[in-house]
Amino acid sequence: MLVPPLLKPCDKFAIISPSGTVLHERIDGATRAIRKWGFMPVLGEHCKEEFKAYGVISHSAPLDARKSDLLQAIHNPEVKAILCSRGGYGAVQLLEYLDIDYIASNPKWLIGFSDISALHAAWHKAGVVSIHSPMAKHLTLYDSNDEINSINYRILTRGEFPSYSVEAHHHNSCGRATSTITGGNLAVLMSLLATPFNIIKPGNILFIEDVGEQVYQVQRLLYHLRLAGILSNLAGLIVGQFTKHRGDDTTAMFDMIHDMVAPYDYPVAFDFPIGHVPRNLPIVEGSTATLDVNEKGASLKLSL
Repeated sequence: MLVPPLLKPCDKFAIISPSGTVLHERIDGATRAIRKWGFMPVLGEHCKEEFKAYGVISHSAPLDARKSDLLQAIHNPEVKAILCSRGGYGAVQLLEYLDIDYIASNPKWLIGFSDISALHAAWHKAGVVSIHSPMAKHLTLYDSNDEINSINYRILTRGEFPSYSVEAHHHNSCGRATSTITGGNLAVLMSLLATPFNIIKPGNILFIEDVGEQVYQVQRLLYHLRLAGILSNLAGLIVGQFTKHRGDDTTAMFDMIHDMVAPYDYPVAFDFPIGHVPRNLPIVEGSTATLDVNEKGASLKLSL
C-alpha cells in the first residue's frame, strides 16, 4: 500500500461534501481548524449546497456538482489532502467516475467515515492508504489539538500511525493476528460486495460500525458474510459502535454479533471506540495492523 506524501506547512487541503448536506458552520469550523494546523483550505465549489433527489434524499448538491468537486480535488496537483465534510448518502454514486490508476499514481490523503467508506474502498482499490476518521463536525466542536485531531495531524505530517488499547469486554475472543486492516460502515461496505470495490475479504482484520441499523438488519448482513465464506475466514474482527438502533441498547447488538462469530477462532475485540460517537478513533485503512486480545483488554497497533 502507498502512503501519500506527508503534508508540509501551507499545503492545500480540500474540503468537499460528496454525500449529504452539511451545516455551513461545520464547513467554516473545519476551515478554521485546517488553517490553525498551518494548511490552506480549499473549499469545493458546491460543498455548502443542499439538494433533494427524488424529493426525499438529501444530498449536498446534485450528482454532477458533487462529482465535479471530488474530481477537482483529486486532479488538482496542489491539493495534498481531502477532507469529506460529512457522511449521509451519495458517495457510492461517485465510484464509477474515479480514475483508479490516477489515484494510484498521484496519491493524496482522504479523510472521513460513515458513507465515506465507499470512497475509502476506492482508495484501497488504488492501493493507497486513507484515514477513517471524524470529519468537519469534530473539527468544529473540538480544539484542533484534541486527541482525535492530534492523531490525524501526526498521521498527516509525521507518518505516525497510531496504537490503541481498550478495556476488556466480556464478549471478546482472545488471540493475536497481524494483517491488512479494512472496514468502516457495515451497510455501505456490504453494498460493495461482488463489485471491484469490495474490501471485506478473507484474511483481513475487519472493523465494523453502523448507525440506525436494527439488530436483525445487522445480523442479515453478517449472515451474508457467513454464507459467502468470508466471516469464517477473517484474520480478526473489531466491533465498533452501533448507534441509534431500536432502544439504542448495545447489549442486544453485541450479543447477536458475539453469537455470529463465536464458532471462529480469530481474535475479536468488542466495544472499540470507532463509529458515530465523539471518540471515534482514526484508523489508517489499508495499513498493517496487529490486533492482540487477551483477558486484560485489546490492543491495536497500526504500521505500514
